[in-house]
Amino acid sequence: MAHTSDGRLDPALRRLIGVILLGGIMGILDTSMIAAAADTLARDLDTSLATVSWVSTSYLLALTVSIPVTTWAVDRFGGRRLWLTGLVVFLAGSIGSGLAWDAPSLIVFRVVQGLGAGLLDPLMLTLLARASGPERAGRVMGLMGVVGSSGPVLGPVVGGVILQGLSWRWMFLVNIPIGLVALVLALRTVPKDAPGPEARAARLDVTGIALIGPGVAAGVLALSQAAERAAFAVWQVLVPLAAAVLLLGGYAVHALGARRTAPLIDLRLFTRRSFSASVTVGALVGLATFAFLFALPLYYQQARGHGAFASALLLAPLGVGSALSMPLTGRLSDRLGSRPLVLAGGAVAALSALAFTRAGADTPEALTALAAFTLGIGLGSVGAPTIASLYRTLPSALVPQGSSVLYMLNQLGASVGIATVALVVQTAGDGDAVRGFRAASWTVVIALVVTLAAATQLPGRPEPREEAAAPTTAPDTGTPAEAGGDAEVEVEVDAEARAGAGAGAGAGAGAETDASDAPPAETARPASTTSTATAAATQGDKQ
Repeated sequence: MAHTSDGRLDPALRRLIGVILLGGIMGILDTSMIAAAADTLARDLDTSLATVSWVSTSYLLALTVSIPVTTWAVDRFGGRRLWLTGLVVFLAGSIGSGLAWDAPSLIVFRVVQGLGAGLLDPLMLTLLARASGPERAGRVMGLMGVVGSSGPVLGPVVGGVILQGLSWRWMFLVNIPIGLVALVLALRTVPKDAPGPEARAARLDVTGIALIGPGVAAGVLALSQAAERAAFAVWQVLVPLAAAVLLLGGYAVHALGARRTAPLIDLRLFTRRSFSASVTVGALVGLATFAFLFALPLYYQQARGHGAFASALLLAPLGVGSALSMPLTGRLSDRLGSRPLVLAGGAVAALSALAFTRAGADTPEALTALAAFTLGIGLGSVGAPTIASLYRTLPSALVPQGSSVLYMLNQLGASVGIATVALVVQTAGDGDAVRGFRAASWTVVIALVVTLAAATQLPGRPEPREEAAAPTTAPDTGTPAEAGGDAEVEVEVDAEARAGAGAGAGAGAGAETDASDAPPAETARPASTTSTATAAATQGDKQ
C-alpha cells in the first residue's frame, strides 16, 4: 500500500480503514447490546435471568479463547483470508442467534458469534497497524478508537431502539446486511497477503493454545461471576480463578522453556519497557471505561429514577467525548509522542472521575453529563496514543502478538473494572445508591492515578524519520548502536538492515532503542520468523 511522503492517509488506506471498521463494529456492538434485552429474553424464552446472563458470558468467553489463535493464523494463512473467515463465522452465529428457538440454542449460537468476533477484533488492530506503518499509527489508531470506544456506549442504546418496535431477534439479524456489505467490500479492498514459505512451515503452538486461551477465559469467567454475585469468596468465582492461575502459570513455564516450536505469545515482549507500559495503560483504560459504563447507568436508575433506556442515552456524552478526542490525540501522537498526551488525558480523566465522587441524587444532570463528556475526552486521549505507541515501536513480525496481548489485557481490565465496581457498590453502598456510586468513582480515580504512573514509561517525542537512515544495528554483534539523547525514543529500523545484521527478517516496522547497550537476547530453540524478531526487538529495548 502506497505511503504518501508527508504521512497523510492515502485513498487506498482510507478505504481499507472504512471497510475494516465496518466489519469490526458488529462484534463491538454485540458485546454490550444484549444488556438491553435481558428481561425481554428471560420472558420470551421462558427462562431465568441467571440463564440469560450466559447469553453474554458465552459470547465473551468464546471471543477470549479465540483471540490467541489469530497470533499464529494471521501469518500462516494471511490477514485477508482470516478476516473473511471471521466475517463468515460471525454472520453464521448472528443468523443462528436470530433464529434460536430456546435459551440453550441461543447460547450455542452466541458461542459461534463470539468465535468470529475473536478473530475480527484483534485483526482490526493487526491489519490497520501493518497498513499504516509506524509513522501514521497514531492517526489510524485514533480512527479505530472511535469505533472501539463508542461501541460499548452505543450498544445498549441501539439495543433499546431495536426493542422499542421490533423483536429481540433483530438485535442479531441486523448484522446480516451489515456483514454482507462488509464481506463484499473486504473482497474488493483488503489486499492479498499470501504467507511466505517460512510462515507456511511454522508449527502451531498447540500446547500454548490449550493453556493461554482457556486461562484468560477462566479469568474473565471468574470476574464475570464476581460482578454478577457481588462477591469473591464463593466457589463460582474461586474455581475458575484457580483454573486461570494454573493455566496461565503453566503457559509461562511452557513459553519460557526450550522448545522447537515458537511460543504463541513470546513473554520476552514484556521485557520491553514501552510494550509493558502500553499494555498496562491499555488494561487500566479498559478497567476505568467499563467501570463507569457499569456504575453510571446504576446511578441514573437507582439514585435518579430513570429507566434503562434513558440511562443508556445519558451515557452518550462519555462516548461523544471519547470519539472526539481519539482521532485528534492519535494524530498528535505521531508528532508529539505518546507520553505527554497520555499524561494530560489521564489527568483530565482523573479530575472528571473525582467530580463524580461529589455527585448526589439532586446534582443537576447537566453537570453529570459535562463530567461524563470530559471523562470521555480524557480516556480517549489516553487510549489512542497508547495503542499507537505500541504499534509504532513493535517490529512488524510481532504486531499479531502485540494485538493479542493488548486485546486480552483490555478484556481482563474491563472484567476487573465491572467486578470491582459491582463489589464496591454492594459493600460500600449498603443499599445507598449515591454512597455506592461515590465509592465506585473513587475506585476509578485510584485506577487512573496508577495509569498516570505507568504512562511515565511511555516513549516521548518520536525521532524524525530519514529516508536513507543508517542502520541502527551494529553489523558485528546485532546489538543496538548508541542512540544518544533521549533515553527512550521511537525510531524506524530498516528491515533489510536487520536481516543483513543477522537480527531476523520481518523486524522493519519500527523498534525502540535507548541510550544504554543491552546484552543480546538468548533463545534455546531454533529461530522462527516470529521468535527471531522477538529476540531482536528485545535486544534493542531491554531495560
